[in-house]
Amino acid sequence: MTGKNSPAGAPARDRAPERTGPGPERTAGARTPAPGLHLVATPIGAARDITLRALDILAEAEVLAAEDTRSLRRLLDLHGIALRGRPLLAYHDHNGPAMRPRLMAALDAGQSVAYAPEAGTPLVADPGYQLAREAIAAGHRVHAAPGPSAVLTALCLSGLPSDRFLFAGFPPSQPGARARFLAELRDIPATIVMFESPKRVNRILGELAKDWGEEREAAICRELTKRFEEVRRGTLGALAGDRAAGDPKGEIVLVIDRARDTAQTRADAAAQMQEALQEAMQTMTLKEAVAKVAAQTGLPRRQVYQAALALGRD
Repeated sequence: MTGKNSPAGAPARDRAPERTGPGPERTAGARTPAPGLHLVATPIGAARDITLRALDILAEAEVLAAEDTRSLRRLLDLHGIALRGRPLLAYHDHNGPAMRPRLMAALDAGQSVAYAPEAGTPLVADPGYQLAREAIAAGHRVHAAPGPSAVLTALCLSGLPSDRFLFAGFPPSQPGARARFLAELRDIPATIVMFESPKRVNRILGELAKDWGEEREAAICRELTKRFEEVRRGTLGALAGDRAAGDPKGEIVLVIDRARDTAQTRADAAAQMQEALQEAMQTMTLKEAVAKVAAQTGLPRRQVYQAALALGRD
């Protein structure tokens, strides 16, 4: 699966707009982009969700590279942009090592190269990352034409806190790796955004409800900006239990509320620290016990030290 800001690569097809006019009219006043690599965000669903700047770059860049050339050709046709003999090169996960030298040669020659992902913002779970890294390492200018993003769209629609969030990509498919992945994310004090296959979304909802708590708020965002867009909001327990309709269809983004530092959580952590200190102080010096428990719990060393002193007095 080729992940990007659209979970499963969603070409602009569900809401075909009218043509915006022939290429020369649409790009009147446009000029050849500056030399360097131009990373162009493309629609995740509705073809009109593209910026005027992105259209100008696609119309005038000297070399075009696309994760899916068919999707980009369709987008260019919808917006009346002609290739005019310019090269349109496929660049994706499977041919990246073979294609990068050709694109780097164009950059070395001082040309403007535009890279467009299949859908969404380049480099977000996208093969453009290695291309951008190599261009930067070679000293070339890298430009970004921002635009559609399934991550930010889902965050906006979820109704969950957006002041701090973490994009986690796709969960591993193997059970052990997935369990470690979820354990690492569980207590992060930020809203978690992840992509998931529609065939596996019910499975991971059940795992999240079990491991992260059934009362934690979440949202399932499906087919964003497309004809059958849907957002289901509720607790992990409720969403995991709502399986009457079977597996959802289309591209899925999961948004899960941040871990909460509740009074009960703090009380549980304090009790665990006390228990660990009592055990450690039976065989260690106070200094050694504090160091061990602080490392185990992740609590501040000063807090653990004060607790150890209190235990010693008792």
